Amino acid sequence: MKKMSISVLFILFGICVLAIAQTQKFGEALHGLYAYKDFQKATYCRQCHVEIYYQWQKSMMAQAFVHPWDEIEYFDLAVSHGRRNPKFKPVADGCNGCHAPISFMAGDTPPPRPEKKSMANEGVSCDVCHTIVSFNQNEQYNFSFFAKPGRTKYGPRGGKNSPAHDIVKSDLITKPEFCANCHNEKSPWGVWVKATYNEWKEGPYSKEGVVCQTCHMPKAAGKRAKTENKLYDDLKQHTFHGGHFQAKYNGAIDVLIYPDTDFVEPGMKTKISVYLYNQKCGHKVPTGSVEDRLLYLHVEAIDSKGNVYHLKVDKKGFQGEEYTIASREKAYQDFAEMMDVPADFDGIIREDVPVGDRIFRMPYFTENGIMTIAQWNTAKFGVDYRIAPRETKVETYTWTVPDTVAPGPLTIRATLYYQLLVRPVAQFLKVPESESMDRMINTDVVTIDVIY
Repeated sequence: MKKMSISVLFILFGICVLAIAQTQKFGEALHGLYAYKDFQKATYCRQCHVEIYYQWQKSMMAQAFVHPWDEIEYFDLAVSHGRRNPKFKPVADGCNGCHAPISFMAGDTPPPRPEKKSMANEGVSCDVCHTIVSFNQNEQYNFSFFAKPGRTKYGPRGGKNSPAHDIVKSDLITKPEFCANCHNEKSPWGVWVKATYNEWKEGPYSKEGVVCQTCHMPKAAGKRAKTENKLYDDLKQHTFHGGHFQAKYNGAIDVLIYPDTDFVEPGMKTKISVYLYNQKCGHKVPTGSVEDRLLYLHVEAIDSKGNVYHLKVDKKGFQGEEYTIASREKAYQDFAEMMDVPADFDGIIREDVPVGDRIFRMPYFTENGIMTIAQWNTAKFGVDYRIAPRETKVETYTWTVPDTVAPGPLTIRATLYYQLLVRPVAQFLKVPESESMDRMINTDVVTIDVIY
């Protein structure tokens, strides 16, 4: 009798576990599970969480749907692609799982454009992150979370309930896996088109307990809400600052330049070495939307009369290196699959930086081998020539000093630049210039003498 009772208990326990698992829908199963009315706007939270609200408002979390490039990429490329080729319709809908989660969970896909001011404009808001109760424990990618909107909000501290909501302590929100649900992404071909979490996990910081929230949600003294008197000395700031913020990208990579001589003369061959050290980022640089980003090193020599000489990087000879040296080659011909283009469209210039400069990137390719900026159209990758955490890359520049160089001091400068979106794509799609302008990461100079 006792054995039978124990068996029955195990069966009942198993049924309960299965029932819970079935109610927690991850990823695409979240589509249309709730209604807009189930979620609060961030301005509602602002009534008590004033400082936290304004930190969030400035972040890319708040702009995940309304940011100009995101709007153009989604509506003019992804949605359009889905209409032209139905196999991409679910993928285009899925973009909202991370860029407009409330819209996705309300089943409103594609949502109205930002100018319509729907709930999609909330982006990744308070009532998204603080209603997540679980996520797929097997692998986190493509919005693999389960949210349960309502009066209960989940946070790292717990505490007394407020008039606005109940509070439940949850350690999930402190885990890097929490971030992985959207900062890891697979394309329809099963390749990791976003892998910031994977890069962190494979790198040194994961072994040292330095997580996403350590760098992107720094601690500071403050109050959780204006209704609470307690002052915390380790309150997580909701800045979420990353590659769009000057505070993050300035100095992200160390740049150091060294000559092989103290002096040169016309006709003499010299070699300049540039060392690039990623000592600050817990993931590769660039990361995230790697298909969009452009990180490049420009080296030039300036003589005593102000004449400027561009130095081109020495080739290393690795497979796929041609994609890591600036050229005037064309790419992105798959725009013709997504939008109306002239009949003779044969792509656009791959990058608009000085020919011969070194580029740190991983090119994305369609199944037909076309270089693309559409992560949903990506079937394979080229060489991964990005800078990993605590990795040092060394680039050399062999230069034969021209006869035209003026005598006196010769300044050689190495500058690392970053574009959030490769410039020819931004110009072609009429994306605001701020997205493709050169942002200086770091620079270094060395001076040698020119003698005759």
